[in-house]
Amino acid sequence: MEADGQESDRVDRFVKAYIRNHKIPGCAIMVRHKGKVVTRAYGKANLEHNVDVTRGTLFQSGSVGKQFTAMGVMLLVEKGKLSLDEPVSKYLKDDLKVPDTWSGITVRHLLTHTSGLGDYPQWITYREYYDDKGLLDMITMERLCYTPGERFEYSNLGYVTLGILITRVSGEFYGDFLKKRVFDRLGMEHTRVISDQDIIPNRAAGYFNDEGDLKNQEWVSPTFNSTADGTLYFTVGDLAKWDKALESGKLLRKASYLEMWTPFKLNDGRTTRYGFGWFIDNPNAGHRILWHDGRWQGFSACIARYPEDRFTVVALCNLRDAETGCIADRIAGFYIPGLTPRARLKSPTR
Repeated sequence: MEADGQESDRVDRFVKAYIRNHKIPGCAIMVRHKGKVVTRAYGKANLEHNVDVTRGTLFQSGSVGKQFTAMGVMLLVEKGKLSLDEPVSKYLKDDLKVPDTWSGITVRHLLTHTSGLGDYPQWITYREYYDDKGLLDMITMERLCYTPGERFEYSNLGYVTLGILITRVSGEFYGDFLKKRVFDRLGMEHTRVISDQDIIPNRAAGYFNDEGDLKNQEWVSPTFNSTADGTLYFTVGDLAKWDKALESGKLLRKASYLEMWTPFKLNDGRTTRYGFGWFIDNPNAGHRILWHDGRWQGFSACIARYPEDRFTVVALCNLRDAETGCIADRIAGFYIPGLTPRARLKSPTR
């Protein structure tokens, strides 16, 4: 692994102790500081086969995948195929019997979790099979929790809808769209939508803690492992390439990035802590933080970017209950003393 002096030694000691004390099978770390990349791998990718985590191990994204969905939307916005402030129903009218309550929901509302949509209904087991129309029917069956733009309420269903929107507008599955327009362009050769059927080298197994005993992740249907609310595989190396592209502004115009990373303003003028696929902390002070975490199907992930410091840290673990946000915060402090930790807000599943 790359050497990075005293900071890397502290990261090594901390992560090794942390995963041991918290019974985390495996973990991969990426730090990118002023263009220099350091990646680290710890523990086991698969306990049953005694396979070590490497820098090439694939972990699931959980809700960290939402920033890629937001990128896909913005690419279509720049092409003039989507408008942020048009009603969502305009683009889905051929697939969706739109309830009257949906008339005020815009693409921007979906991106910022301010649409009024909630999370998956309690009766969902994640073992059901749906096509896109079935997913939309399930989503529109749920009553809106509030008037669009009235408040922030984290909504996986909003991002499921955005994935279907990308598919409808682009004419190709949203995962294929992202592969061509984002992953291939950036050389993110391992990043892709989850598949239990495909042979995928180097993917980690996911685990959860059952009263002190580690168990294999539970099975979910292909439907819920291919929606746009957070169902990607990636490696720490691929995320270093992603971060480089974000820093250089490679994929979008500067104005589009500014839009993505500006906290949304609610109807009453209050400001949220969310842009398009990113939480935003310390927006008006030093050490601004753009971040997201996620957990799904036996995995936990976090990315935290400090743009003004040119510093990014990623933590990927194959334990659903792992506090990857805490790991990322501690590592950030090793490199830049005095950083204000994220005001952690756990997102729901995904």
